[in-house]
Amino acid sequence: MLRFGILGAGRIGNVHARAIAASGRANVGYIADAMPEAAQGLADAVGAKTASVQEVVTASDVDAILIATPTDTHADLIEDAAKAGKAILCEKPVSLSVERIEQCLQVVENAGVPLMIGFHRRYDPNFAFLEKRLRAGEIGDPEIITITCRDPSAPPVSYIERSGGLYRDMMIHDFDMARFLLGDEEPVIVHALGGVMTDPEIGKAGDIDTASVQMQTASGKIVVITNSRRATYGHDQRIEVHGSKGLLRAANIHNTTVELANQNGWTEDAIPFSFIERYQAAYTAEIHKFLDFLDKGEAPRASGYDGLMAQKLAEAASESLKTGQAVKVI
Repeated sequence: MLRFGILGAGRIGNVHARAIAASGRANVGYIADAMPEAAQGLADAVGAKTASVQEVVTASDVDAILIATPTDTHADLIEDAAKAGKAILCEKPVSLSVERIEQCLQVVENAGVPLMIGFHRRYDPNFAFLEKRLRAGEIGDPEIITITCRDPSAPPVSYIERSGGLYRDMMIHDFDMARFLLGDEEPVIVHALGGVMTDPEIGKAGDIDTASVQMQTASGKIVVITNSRRATYGHDQRIEVHGSKGLLRAANIHNTTVELANQNGWTEDAIPFSFIERYQAAYTAEIHKFLDFLDKGEAPRASGYDGLMAQKLAEAASESLKTGQAVKVI
């Protein structure tokens, strides 16, 4: 069995480590985290040992490195793992800088190691099935893609200060999903709006909490993305693709399929508040796709190039917000 070293024992590190341990196809050998208690707790849960980051990266009995550390450490750790000859699965984004991503991907290419980026939404069963039916031509040529992503609440300001901002941290998943659905076409122009509607402290940290982006491809296809750091009703995740022959839509997933009808109307059960709960199936599928990548040589659905292109869209959106003008994607 393949043996993983996990860098980062926070929420995402926990999700991935437990998915690997439950996969029946791989084991977790080592856990590294800046917080020793967190590393030990996760190691105990998945039958692993704790070690330093350097020890994990260079360990002879580790085949693959999973990077779930803070964003500003990703590129350096990818390069270290690549130079050590390890396969790599890294959470998004590779870096907050397009130039730094390009440098990092060159190191990976030179090392000749596999790299997959953690854009887990590509592996959500509903979104993946929508994309499959889109590629099959069920609604003809896609014309308008609408992506909605709203979190129940914002992360701590201390996180936001290191995150790179909403476009690079939160909406980057939606930029990747837009590219996933567009197929061979790339957005060539980005126009962004944003504001602080939920917490003035987010504005003081230099970020926004409410945003909308419109993008267009060279052929005229339009993508509309909306994000909010506040959704009182749960983790709101929806996609709609309007095409020349019809429409495909992936709605929110509810906690149960039970509905109530009475004199007050017709109601459904709530939607999940936790993104981990909402995307549990996606995270599990992502690990299996990464293992398929390593075992069978199947190309990853989210490569280093995909990470680079999503970051280019995030940077274009950030520039558009500053200038108030539409920005061409370079």
